[in-house]
Amino acid sequence: MSLSFLTKQGRGIESVFEDLAKLRIAVFRDYPYLYEGSLAYEMEYLKTYAYSDRSFLFAIYDGEKMVGATTCIPLRDETADIRGPFEKAGFNIDSIFYFGESILLSSYRGLGLGHRFFDAREEYASSFGTFKTACFCSVERVNHPEQPADYRPNDVFWIKRGYKKVPDLKATMEWPDLGETISTPKTMIFWMKEIE
Repeated sequence: MSLSFLTKQGRGIESVFEDLAKLRIAVFRDYPYLYEGSLAYEMEYLKTYAYSDRSFLFAIYDGEKMVGATTCIPLRDETADIRGPFEKAGFNIDSIFYFGESILLSSYRGLGLGHRFFDAREEYASSFGTFKTACFCSVERVNHPEQPADYRPNDVFWIKRGYKKVPDLKATMEWPDLGETISTPKTMIFWMKEIE
């Protein structure tokens, strides 16, 4: 295992879109996302990060293969389905940084890389001096038949990092579940933390 680390900002992220798209599909196939995914959809979605000059990617490679990645972007620059719940609730979205995916192939977990993802994003968001809050969202699956018996949500990890679940702040996203071709709506719950 020879890990190397890569950071990119704004349009520079485009150079690794395909690596990031493939990793997102691979990791999000697992519960709780159960994401069927397609490279075409991913490449289109990721353009959001190229359009923002303050977006950020921190990626981990093992040799030539991207094995982990995390992104963040000012909430103002995110898609309407992510911004909307904050706007509706009266938040100042110009003071919030949105943390996108935090994805790592299973064989690389338990090495402290999840903490490194959060450290990198929090440091980056704080560097501007204008963002007071970080947030992210996670899918809510209740009594789902595909939930593995040994499944443990990441809630404890997030709480230890200082994030608080905001149950009343929800978004709806759509994607096809594994083996399906039609996208169906999923409830996403936001987590937030004050940053300096």
